Amino acid sequence: MGLANTDAVKWPPGTYLHRLTIQACDDLQAIAPRRRAEPGDILIHQGALDRYVVLLQGGVFKVTALTSDGSESLLAIRVGGDLVGEMSALNDLPRSATVAACTESVYSVIHRRQLQTFLERQPSAALALAGMVADRLRWANQFRVEFTAYSAKVRVARVLVKMALAYGRWTPTGIEIGFELTQLELASLCGAAQVTVQKALRDFRRDGLIVTGYRSVTVADLAALRDAAELRGDM
Repeated sequence: MGLANTDAVKWPPGTYLHRLTIQACDDLQAIAPRRRAEPGDILIHQGALDRYVVLLQGGVFKVTALTSDGSESLLAIRVGGDLVGEMSALNDLPRSATVAACTESVYSVIHRRQLQTFLERQPSAALALAGMVADRLRWANQFRVEFTAYSAKVRVARVLVKMALAYGRWTPTGIEIGFELTQLELASLCGAAQVTVQKALRDFRRDGLIVTGYRSVTVADLAALRDAAELRGDM
């Protein structure tokens, strides 16, 4: 049995690298050379038939999909330590979403055969991969429940809390969400109309819960925003 990954603190909780043992983490990062991406660079294209996975090792990335009417929907945000593209690598189906860099980023491309060899050599990493996929499915199911059970304003607050805790950095004014996020993207992520998101942000800003800038949001009062999100110690 491998040692616990004491270096996992550098990777956000819930990410794939955070789940791995020291040896598995080192082995996976050594498989392929690191590449650099600029904001807007696409790492995975929706509908593509390629079968590689992408190991994100630094930066922030967004996962989007085109809907039936041709509009773009923001499905998730991913960060360094995450693994993306695993579904097509495992089930041979076309890519279900596009993954693009939001910031200057570092990543590695790992081909399916390399991934399979790694998982055979590191059985605990296969269990970690299954756990990661299960957590993402749970998150998607939770999102569907929240979509019907809570008002749009509460959903906006919940998304802001989740992103601040997962991807934020502490500043003198609060927790700054560490990547550009447009109101349209936020609306897509929380399943609300853009005008509703605008009103919610305006209310939160007026009440001192957040501070907004150009494509940026800083959570100034996390406790109050959690109350607005109707979170009672369940995060």
